[in-house]
Amino acid sequence: MDKAKVYDLPTRLFHWLFAGLFIAAFAIAKLTDDESPWFSQHMLLGMTLFVTTLLRVVWGIIGSRYARFSSFPLNPLRLIEYFREILSTKGRTYFAHNPASAWAAGAMIGLALGLGATGYLMASGQKEAFEDIHELMANAFAFVAVAHVAGVVLHSLRHRDGIALSMIHGKKDNEEGAPPIASSHRWVAMGMAGIIGLFAFHIYKNYDAAQATTSVFGVELQLGENESAEQHGNAKESAEHEDDDD
Repeated sequence: MDKAKVYDLPTRLFHWLFAGLFIAAFAIAKLTDDESPWFSQHMLLGMTLFVTTLLRVVWGIIGSRYARFSSFPLNPLRLIEYFREILSTKGRTYFAHNPASAWAAGAMIGLALGLGATGYLMASGQKEAFEDIHELMANAFAFVAVAHVAGVVLHSLRHRDGIALSMIHGKKDNEEGAPPIASSHRWVAMGMAGIIGLFAFHIYKNYDAAQATTSVFGVELQLGENESAEQHGNAKESAEHEDDDD
């Protein structure tokens, strides 16, 4: 069967940026602590992920047919039916998002927005109040992501329709006979990439490694432990020890 275009370029661009930014930010958070110079990179990547997600939300409202959230099969009964079919028989295929991928995408987008909001509040001086919530959402995101990948693998083994490549070339087998999209919206993807790139440039340009801060449109955010303040504290502590010795 001939493949038809289902995922436009902005959707595919978002998919891979979304995955890459989260994996990098999550890995840094798990492999370093707040005092590490690398922890600031976790925060910077997280902010970039948040802006990327906001753009996807906009595209999910005004984008092409299968990029819009209104096309997602989010009925819980359809999700249960989907799992029952895929575990017992070959089941039906979906030209766009199947119920499992639709729920996974919705959950990860919601969690990414929550992570961005709590991360901003933590960087604004409310770290203790939101740190546990932030970590819980990050772990939930990782769990959903792993479940999503496992679902894609299971689907690929059951149907052998090359679904794993659909987010690269944007095409799938159209057994439903649904109308394919007419345009890949290349210019929209370029505009989206430009906005994300400019935002990343802005926060990295204003990044102060010694102070572990950056400025986002004039608002200063604390990204990690203040290196100079820590050194000052250590020097002060050493001086106090010397006074005691005297």
